[in-house]
Amino acid sequence: MKIKIGTRSSRLALWQAYYIQDLLKAAEVESELVLIETKGDQILDRSLSKIGSKGVFTQELEDQLRAGTIDIAVHSAKDLQSSLPNDLAIIAFTERERVNDVLVSHDKSLSLTGGREFVVGTSSTRRVAMLKHFCPHITTVDMRGNLQTRLRKLEEGQCDALLLAYAGVHRMEYDDLIAEYLPTQDFTPAVGQGSVAIEAATSLPIDKLNTIRQLTNHAPTEACLKAERAFLRRLEGGCSIPVFGLATLQDEELTLTGGVVSLDGQELLREQFSGPLADAEQIGHDLAESLLAKGGDEILRAVRQNL
Repeated sequence: MKIKIGTRSSRLALWQAYYIQDLLKAAEVESELVLIETKGDQILDRSLSKIGSKGVFTQELEDQLRAGTIDIAVHSAKDLQSSLPNDLAIIAFTERERVNDVLVSHDKSLSLTGGREFVVGTSSTRRVAMLKHFCPHITTVDMRGNLQTRLRKLEEGQCDALLLAYAGVHRMEYDDLIAEYLPTQDFTPAVGQGSVAIEAATSLPIDKLNTIRQLTNHAPTEACLKAERAFLRRLEGGCSIPVFGLATLQDEELTLTGGVVSLDGQELLREQFSGPLADAEQIGHDLAESLLAKGGDEILRAVRQNL
């Protein structure tokens, strides 16, 4: 058996692909990497919200899955659209890294809560909206590109700090640049943040599917992400919509915190639902329904009209 792994070519994407390759190799399963460039990699002069969030980092990989030129595609779970076509499926989620957003800067005295005014670079609509809500004294600038490109822009003085996911910063070994860890009770992360997702065509031979899943899937993480993705799917959210969600497990009970924030940061809705682990997707759906009924539908309508 040989597994062809499709991946983007950035250093972080390659880290994820090599991570999956190592998990397979530990069981003596052979694999090879196939590098694929996506629309999100090609278009760097516009914000994600302007080029559309659906499949911006995944479409080209999914085309190769359908063509059978790769067996699996490896993604950051937070980059995957909330709904997949019927001929594609996520077959595994790796164990989740620490989920926090972090402030990255050469100036370790910087803090979002210190009241000091400075400029933060981010390409995330969610992070911009949350900064406007919790830290209105902070100025934001759009910061596209891979992690190394953003760090170069930081060095050039285009911003004073970057707001990033801890997982990527840690995997690229830039921990020494972390000035602050943002608390998840306020800065709740994007759905899926911290996990690597493996996508395949539903036509993938069952022996390959079972082998990949057995060697790479982390069941507790999978349960959490099923709840989060069901929540996002009901809200029809994508990576350009300011929706956030984080599920945690305690024994056999799953707790999901999720919400939505307006683009100007003035309105933020957040709720928490809990229930049995077996009801993960239903919990996500019910939380979304509750938020929609309490004004989330109006916030999302305004967001979509203004992006």
